[in-house]
Amino acid sequence: MGNSIRFRLWLAATISVLVALAIAGAGLRYLFELHVERRVVGELTVDLNELIAATTFTSDGRLVVAPVLTDPRFANPLSGYYWQVENTGTGDLERSRSLWDAKLVLPAQSAGGELRKVEEFKGPGGELSIAVERTIIDASGRSFRAIVAEDHRTVEVSVSEYVRDLAPALMMLAVALMAAFFIQITVGLAPLETLRVAVRNVIAQRAARLEVAAPSEVQPLADEINRLLDAQEKALVRARSRATDLAHGLKTPLQVLSADIRALRKKGEAELADEIEKSAAAIRRHVERELARARLAPGVSGKASCRISDVAAGVIAVVKRTPSGKQLSFTMEVVEDLTAPIDEGDLSEVLGNLVENAARYAKSSVRVDASAIFDAVIIAVADDGPGIPDADRQSALSRGVQLDSKGGGSGLGLAIVSDIVEAYGGRLDMSNADPGLVVTIYLPRPR
Repeated sequence: MGNSIRFRLWLAATISVLVALAIAGAGLRYLFELHVERRVVGELTVDLNELIAATTFTSDGRLVVAPVLTDPRFANPLSGYYWQVENTGTGDLERSRSLWDAKLVLPAQSAGGELRKVEEFKGPGGELSIAVERTIIDASGRSFRAIVAEDHRTVEVSVSEYVRDLAPALMMLAVALMAAFFIQITVGLAPLETLRVAVRNVIAQRAARLEVAAPSEVQPLADEINRLLDAQEKALVRARSRATDLAHGLKTPLQVLSADIRALRKKGEAELADEIEKSAAAIRRHVERELARARLAPGVSGKASCRISDVAAGVIAVVKRTPSGKQLSFTMEVVEDLTAPIDEGDLSEVLGNLVENAARYAKSSVRVDASAIFDAVIIAVADDGPGIPDADRQSALSRGVQLDSKGGGSGLGLAIVSDIVEAYGGRLDMSNADPGLVVTIYLPRPR
């Protein structure tokens, strides 16, 4: 999971969304608090202007405040809403009933006529409060200081209610953003899925190259993979060429050894001749094995295909001319246009070994059948010989194993067939008939 690009993008998106929304939430809360405080100051300023308008001096210099602020909160003791008027000359006070016998003490005093806002100071109950105040000087030089204050809890309550309403909206926004990121990640990674399918087609030999139109960020990777496939194909061709050259180069010394073996037998050195012949036979088996591997086509072309009827007819025609084939009848039941997903040379190698083995052990007939099902092509070669005992059937697929020493051959035929079929993703099955042996190969069709 930690190595998944999708997971990393999801993790980065989740962290980014949460951090961004947390910052946005904190910023919105701060801005809303400023807005509420400005609204409160505006309301307090209106009350302050009414309070100043209602304040006068009597002829003997006393302060008189007319009852103009009718808000009932100013009448409830310690309600959080207060007003106060102070005679700056004598220190006499007029205050709202909500103050009871307390006094509003602001940090400093404003200059004459100037409106001042005090955002945070301790109210009569020790709570944080917000206030506006102004000092007024009349024509005779007398002055008073008017203050209207409100408990800061009203601001905090409004902000808390706003945050409570804001939280679901932010959660919905987070869900919407995550859905948008999901679509973005899915669309962004879609070319990688296309590339993965193209690579799978190459592995399954349905294509020889990455045939994909990738975005500019991914196309260099596809180009490098195609160059790697080109280099691999060239290396395979060189390796097959070297294997073929080596195998053919060993054939001449083997022929010389065969002549030397015959010469030794003529001289009476039969025991030495038998030992050399065993060694030569082992070398010959390996040579035939390497020649078969060198001819194997998978990896060179991922779009191999051939008509089964043509290949089977050619193989039967050759086997009919062999000593064991001249005495047998051959039948072929193959749809004329049926094709197999295999190189023609490889199918010739497969059918050649199977039909030759069947002709070697058959009593009177050999049959080749081919059919197709939804996802595979099935080819069966049957004879009416003695078959293979169940205990020896698996051994027959081993390299160099001859179950019948009088039958001839190198003991590599079925092993070569099995290797070729497996190289194309297929499988080989053997079963005894009544009478004879049936060898069936399954070749999967490209999807």
